[in-house]
Amino acid sequence: MFRISLDQTSVTDEQKKTLNEMWLRCMRRIVVSTTLAGSGHPGGSMSSLHLLLMLYSTMAHDSENPCWEQRDRLLISMGHISPGMYSVLCEFGYVKEDSFCTGYRRAGSPFTGHLECCVPGVEWNTGVLGQGLSAGAGMALALKIREQANRVFVLMGDGEQQKGQISEARRFAVKYGLNNMACIIDRNYLQICGSTNSVMPQEIRAEYAAAHWNVAYLEDGHDWDQIFNAIQSIYSSRAGDPRFPTALIARTIMGKGVSFMENKAKYHGSPLNESDAAKALEELGVDNPIPFFKEKRGTSSVFSDAFCRPRKYVEIEAGEPRTYSPEVVTDNRSAYGAALEDLARLNNGGAVPRVIGFSCDLEGSVKMGGFHKVSEKAYFEAGIQEHHTATLAGALSNEGFATFFSTFGTFGVTEVFNQLRLNDINHTNLKLVCTHLGLDVGEDGQTHQCIDYIGLLQHLFGFSIFLPADPNQTDRIVRFAAERPGNFFVGMGRSKMSVILDESGNPAFAGDYRFVPGKADKLRGGNDGAILACGALVGDALKAREELSKLHGLTVSVLNFASIKPLDVDAIEEAAETGLIITAEDHHIDTGLGARVAAVLAEKAIACKFARLGVKRYGFSGKPEDLYRLEGINREGMVKAVLQNRQGVVLKK
Repeated sequence: MFRISLDQTSVTDEQKKTLNEMWLRCMRRIVVSTTLAGSGHPGGSMSSLHLLLMLYSTMAHDSENPCWEQRDRLLISMGHISPGMYSVLCEFGYVKEDSFCTGYRRAGSPFTGHLECCVPGVEWNTGVLGQGLSAGAGMALALKIREQANRVFVLMGDGEQQKGQISEARRFAVKYGLNNMACIIDRNYLQICGSTNSVMPQEIRAEYAAAHWNVAYLEDGHDWDQIFNAIQSIYSSRAGDPRFPTALIARTIMGKGVSFMENKAKYHGSPLNESDAAKALEELGVDNPIPFFKEKRGTSSVFSDAFCRPRKYVEIEAGEPRTYSPEVVTDNRSAYGAALEDLARLNNGGAVPRVIGFSCDLEGSVKMGGFHKVSEKAYFEAGIQEHHTATLAGALSNEGFATFFSTFGTFGVTEVFNQLRLNDINHTNLKLVCTHLGLDVGEDGQTHQCIDYIGLLQHLFGFSIFLPADPNQTDRIVRFAAERPGNFFVGMGRSKMSVILDESGNPAFAGDYRFVPGKADKLRGGNDGAILACGALVGDALKAREELSKLHGLTVSVLNFASIKPLDVDAIEEAAETGLIITAEDHHIDTGLGARVAAVLAEKAIACKFARLGVKRYGFSGKPEDLYRLEGINREGMVKAVLQNRQGVVLKK
């Protein structure tokens, strides 16, 4: 594999000859692949091609072992330059040219329109601009925690610098001294709608300098010597203050190498037609394989297997759960904080911590103070920068750590849904624990009442959704999530609550109890209906059952659905045998537990009376119990719903 040593003083003429030959082959692939696909982004692929080739010529990497622990990382934030990246990966033996040109942008092929990890050598699925620097910071932080000397490079476009999340990432990288990271900006001054100076003017160098990054500028981002010298200075910490990361801004030309494409914004996202592609290839002095690959694309539907990156996770000692006795009244978030503190004591005593915590200026509110105190080096305060932190924590979770990110529901779900979606696409292992959900936020009012957390997160295929009913169940769910890879959402309110008891008066979620995803907890039995509740409303459901029994002679089942996703379908079917199901939740009525139960009943063609209790409007600012009463989701509302819907119910034998 071609390599240029960073110990040499300059690039030799022979190496430049090889680089030029590689560049020419890559240019051919860029033109051919995008023309055959009839879509894609050739212009930016061409403007960044010299940078990509020099990076792969100097970085530590191994095409035979793409996940080599000692590799440097190159994360391409502007995922639309996939033609350029795939072309370079062909040069270095990661993929085959035939597979790329035949499969590019075809359904079922790993060679997707924007970069994805199903191609070896791709570190992170990208395409949504502005998130790459945060993901790179997560990787760089992981290397710092493990005291590894590897480096992380993030290649970005100049247009995406308009994204606010990049500012958040810049600040975090400086605060935590991520001098093992550098970003390289392809400064071609063009984006889809024209000049970057017209679309949204920016002083990119000044912005990085103001954030205390080292800043280097290349007058010619296509000159091998300039690029090599700049990368060499980054590795040798000669780019500026060695405490801080470096930004390398390279002046480039959109469409570089094909005269009629150069400096044309059109070619940011428009491929050449076959006639113009033939002219471009002729100008480059290379053959035209488009007819050959066009025929292959028309007859071939079998693609090379997608690369499957091994899921990397750490072994966690969960410890013995805490048990809160019947007389204890506390909040779930305090139980979460105590469990997280236990996890820190058990797992973070060595040189490298195994459990990492992030919060955004809410350490006390989300009860991460104990974790911070016990494991100071494993706790990271990211400031009021939720977009960055969601991506950062997701990326770090893929580096072999149990990663907890905690904030309020409004900030951790609603505000950063797109970041969570990208985490899910990247198969992260994030433990997202959000407090202050629903109307239980009370006096904080509408802006802070996150009432659609289930509705949003159920769209993310890889996320599990857990809503513990009391402190004991919270403790056990947190430990369960810590032990396992995958994305887990654990949600809870703010208020203190009593411990949920079984029929004998003992804590229901203690002793031999084990949390099982996809399994509802049948707290009480009954044949006159079933109340299906989750989270903060489980206690009210039990009170409603008691009132129905004492005052109305009705015995209803009460089921706790702490696991919303996966969902216990069998428990729903069994509840329907009572002839009446009432769902109750501190959540938007149309997108939560009630909606999921309704879908099960419809799909299974189960006939039973059914009523949903949930939030039907943005709440007032007031005490949670008053807001619950106004929405009819408290004990009184559940009793009323059962009585109103009991008429005409036929018990199924």
